[in-house]
Amino acid sequence: MKFIIKLHPEITIKSKSVRQRMSKILQSNIRNVLKPLDENIKIRSDWDKLIVRTNIFTESHRLALIESLACIPGIQSFLEVVEHKVESLDEILTLTQEMFGDQLAGKTFCVRAKRRGQQSFSSLDVERYVGGGLNQRCDTAGVKLKKPDVQINLELDGERLYLISRQHAGLGGYPIATQESVLSLMSGGYDSGVSSYQFIKRGSRVHYCFFNLGGAEHEAGVREVVYYLWKKFGSSHRVKFISVPFEEVVGEILEKVDNGHMGVVLKRMMMRAGAAVAEKLAINALVTGESMGQVSSQTVTNLNVIDRVTDTLILRPLIAADKQDIIDIARQIGTAAYAEKMPEYCGVISQSPTIKAKLGKVEHEEANFDFAVLDTAIQAAFVEDVRTLEQKWELPEVEFSQGEDLAEVILDIRSPEEEEEAPLSVPGHNVVTMPFFKLSSQFAELDSGKTYLLYCARGVMSRLQAIHLKEQGFDNVKVYKP
Repeated sequence: MKFIIKLHPEITIKSKSVRQRMSKILQSNIRNVLKPLDENIKIRSDWDKLIVRTNIFTESHRLALIESLACIPGIQSFLEVVEHKVESLDEILTLTQEMFGDQLAGKTFCVRAKRRGQQSFSSLDVERYVGGGLNQRCDTAGVKLKKPDVQINLELDGERLYLISRQHAGLGGYPIATQESVLSLMSGGYDSGVSSYQFIKRGSRVHYCFFNLGGAEHEAGVREVVYYLWKKFGSSHRVKFISVPFEEVVGEILEKVDNGHMGVVLKRMMMRAGAAVAEKLAINALVTGESMGQVSSQTVTNLNVIDRVTDTLILRPLIAADKQDIIDIARQIGTAAYAEKMPEYCGVISQSPTIKAKLGKVEHEEANFDFAVLDTAIQAAFVEDVRTLEQKWELPEVEFSQGEDLAEVILDIRSPEEEEEAPLSVPGHNVVTMPFFKLSSQFAELDSGKTYLLYCARGVMSRLQAIHLKEQGFDNVKVYKP
């Protein structure tokens, strides 16, 4: 079984030295990806193509190779071919008829030929001779040069004839590691998955950084989508997954920062932390999935204020993309299924977020922030090889309760602003307020002999925090479901 790999056009127009370097890297990448399928895979480099050979001829193996080749950056297209040694036009006609003759019955067709090396005939000679011969020998509906029912593609390279049975589209782009590495800030939603994919396709080794804002379930979802992206499109290279515990940072923001500036300040803290992680990994750029105007923190003014916290380059490949276009790409590449079930974090939501933050005002708000909390979070960042993410996280089961047992205490974990705006009152129940960002430090001080029903407006944060507490060994928690 043999495949001819066509290079992405942007590679073919490079200088000779750059083209050779990229072709060599692509050859190595293909070997890394296909080796688990066939340890004896053979890959040979020609000037304008790569030749992949395998001695395994099962249909399942063929389909696995096609699926893998279609997802390797740097490949524009690839052809399934049968190779023969030929010396004459008549041999070419006979071999072509043996392979394609049965497909031509009652159909229009044409022959397209490409040629390299020294032969006594031209590409046009091949097309005319083979086309005319097939028309005479087979029960066809005639030759049709434009939009035929069947197009037969031949390639000649010296004495070698390649009969192309099928052609497949590749991913395009540059081979991974031909461009510099980047650190993608992953939330697990549509945007961050697509922006990460864009840089994989463009030839970067994409490492992933996740800011855990308060739940193991969210991290479990992000780990799944990161592993999928790497396995599907980037498995030729090892990369890192970094999880930064950001619960205390969120708590500090909710306590110390004006309501309207919370979103911008949170993004600035993320950029500070991302830049610190990138520096440790010797990476020079951050990637985000931000799109102009999509949410309040993504106005041009606010993005400008956010970027001022670091000299590290921040890349936003989706900045002018429509949301539906992003979702469409996510569906195309397979990350939409993960984004659709990703828990939505609802902890830092300003009631009236500013869309035109002033740098001076933001810096004034940040003056109240204890940056030791951010430093602690950065130091606690956990770095893993992306391959370890294959193992699924086993999350604790969470019980729900409607509060029938009056001995159970309802714990309102909403932010102080939410609690003040709509105080929770449940007849017959003791309601205790404890903002979610204080649970990790103060829940242990509560009476361990009682059961606590966590409550938030949407039911998302309460479930995430219940899982988080159960992971820490607390079994006296449930989710309050009115």
